[in-house]
Amino acid sequence: MNEIAPGGDIRETPFGEALGERYLSYALSTIMARSLPDVRDGLKPVQRRLLFAMRQLRLEPGSGFKKCARVVGDVIGRYHPHGDTAVYDALVRLAQDFAARYPLVEGQGNFGNIDGDNAAAMRYTEARLTVAAEALLAGIDEDAVDFRTTYDAEDDEPVVLPAGLPNLLANGATGIAVGMATSIPPHNVTEICDALIHLIKRPQATYEKLVELIPGPDFPTGGILVESRENIVDAYRTGRGGFRVRARYAVEKLRHGLYQVAVSEIPYQIQKSRLVERIAELLLARKLPLLADIRDESDASVRIVLEPRNRSVAPDVLMEQLFRQTELEVRVGLNLNVLDHKRTPRVMNLREVLAAFLDHRHEVLLRRKRHRLERIERRLEVLAALMAVYASIDEVIRIIRDEDEPKAALMKTLRINDVQADAVLNMRLRQLRRLEEKKIADENRSLEDERTEITAILNSEKRRWKVIAGEIAETRARFSKSTEIGRRRTEIGLPPPAVNVPPDAMVEREPTTVVCSEKGWMRAVRGHVADAGELRYKEGDRAKFVIHAETTDKLIIFATNGRFYTLGCDKLPGGRGQGEPLRLMIELPNDHDLLAMFVYRPQGMLFAASGAGRGFVVAESDVVAQTRNGKQVLTLAAGEEAVCCAPVGEADDRVAVVGENRKLLIFALSEVPVMTRGRGVILQRYRAGGLSDATTFSSQTGLAWSAGASRTRTETDLGPWYGNRGQAGRMAPRGFAKSNRFT
Repeated sequence: MNEIAPGGDIRETPFGEALGERYLSYALSTIMARSLPDVRDGLKPVQRRLLFAMRQLRLEPGSGFKKCARVVGDVIGRYHPHGDTAVYDALVRLAQDFAARYPLVEGQGNFGNIDGDNAAAMRYTEARLTVAAEALLAGIDEDAVDFRTTYDAEDDEPVVLPAGLPNLLANGATGIAVGMATSIPPHNVTEICDALIHLIKRPQATYEKLVELIPGPDFPTGGILVESRENIVDAYRTGRGGFRVRARYAVEKLRHGLYQVAVSEIPYQIQKSRLVERIAELLLARKLPLLADIRDESDASVRIVLEPRNRSVAPDVLMEQLFRQTELEVRVGLNLNVLDHKRTPRVMNLREVLAAFLDHRHEVLLRRKRHRLERIERRLEVLAALMAVYASIDEVIRIIRDEDEPKAALMKTLRINDVQADAVLNMRLRQLRRLEEKKIADENRSLEDERTEITAILNSEKRRWKVIAGEIAETRARFSKSTEIGRRRTEIGLPPPAVNVPPDAMVEREPTTVVCSEKGWMRAVRGHVADAGELRYKEGDRAKFVIHAETTDKLIIFATNGRFYTLGCDKLPGGRGQGEPLRLMIELPNDHDLLAMFVYRPQGMLFAASGAGRGFVVAESDVVAQTRNGKQVLTLAAGEEAVCCAPVGEADDRVAVVGENRKLLIFALSEVPVMTRGRGVILQRYRAGGLSDATTFSSQTGLAWSAGASRTRTETDLGPWYGNRGQAGRMAPRGFAKSNRFT
């Protein structure tokens, strides 16, 4: 005989195999005993044990409440060997009317709220069963379902509940197991019952017909279902899909043409407080430019007030932006992954789920009727003995009074069996009255009639389905849409029409003033500053470029190296300090300087020129840089630099160039080609030196140049300086800028 090691039976097993076996056991336990609901009653084990334990405590709908701590204690002590927190959380969820469409537990005390606040401790709250839970448990004492021993083998618990309520679809379910999950939204019981009755008559009913009867989920928090019918039918056909749900809102008119939007229902499983916080965060981050403010004015009902930025904002555009960026619109998933009657997890479609419920109700009906028939047979057997007593009552009295073994004597005299003899001996004297004899005869006839009816039902499948249809009709009446609990809460809407939200409406637009100093320090000051000279600068520095823009604009920057750089105004440092060096924002070499800075115009054109007197016109869309090191547009020879870049106005038709020799030449803008990059064409010829400056202007308004610190001179009589591109030009007119530049 082999000796067993002190540590127990030790077997050599490959580590991978041992790990796989244990993980498989854990996975199966998670799938079957925790996460996935049973298709028949729609409950997970902890929920089923909670309801059964509450029934054992006689917490029926009409009874008093008991402490939740007592219920949880019974559950974890007798049925569910897990932590009390998990059990209490399950109990709380069954009682929350915003989480369960048809609550199975009626709570008394603080059971949490839609803001996400937790329930009070179990020692402070009380609970009892609801009418819906009572329907789930109806018939459990009539051998309707199988029982199994509990974890400690000291008690019994039901494997599944009789389920007079189609709870799986009515209350839905969610769960994450190992390698699989389930997500079933709640539905309306009245609509489910209609579909069940139709399926009894038409077992192969089409999904289109079933969706007519069950048009979609019915969430306890209401909202509007905006999924297309085709997608809904496809989701129910496959058992996988999703539903778009939007918040319900109303536009409230105010004085002076103003309005506000009041949200009265939010999507399912969305915490109201978190939703409001999220919208407020987006508002502070300037990602909701159409929204001015949000307020939570909720009391017992939901009321979230949204104020638009101004009255010109259309309500549907405002809400479309919020639907896209917040949880005012969500997608609720559908994954009908459940345990079938063989305890096998699989994804079912809508028809299979309904058929599984009907099959379960059929099995429950058979078991209850057989159980009732057995009890009737036993009772009729007893009644037959009692009737025999009245036929020979004097002899029965004599036997009971005189015989030493009255039971045996009764069995022989009345020709009754052991059970009947016990019933006779247990009779009370008052039952020997003539009135009691009549009651027994009436009961006997009633039971015989009931036995005949039950036998007929058991022998006819058609009659059985008729009985089941009647039970479903009773459930439908109990939870009718005319009652508060039965009314449909989620509106079945149409897919929303496409609302055009301009892209720039998705971003906050605010006026800003971009300031770049002569030493290259950049900053953005909120609002349009009238006098940039009043701003603070570093010692010896002053403003060089002052541009009025908006936070959504881009800046085009041109440098002496012929490169264009792009910066977003929203990326610039604030105006409280003195800014940051521009060279840190763009990779501008230290041996090159800035020449121009202006707001990007998607349809605009630019005129750029080099010191060699060459230049061309380029579209602004072709100079936008995607990287910090810019985009090389103007090609320069060795030792050459760019000297100017100017936006081309819509009315501009002339180009003015002035050389370092102060000769001015004006020619038609049409003579300058549009290019995407290169050296360009010759603008002006020189014997010595090069180009000093160039610009474009309108011949109608004239050519302007700086005539002093704050003065500008505009000249329209420029005939002597007109010529063709590539000429030398004539000396600039008297009074031309001493800097030999136009600006």
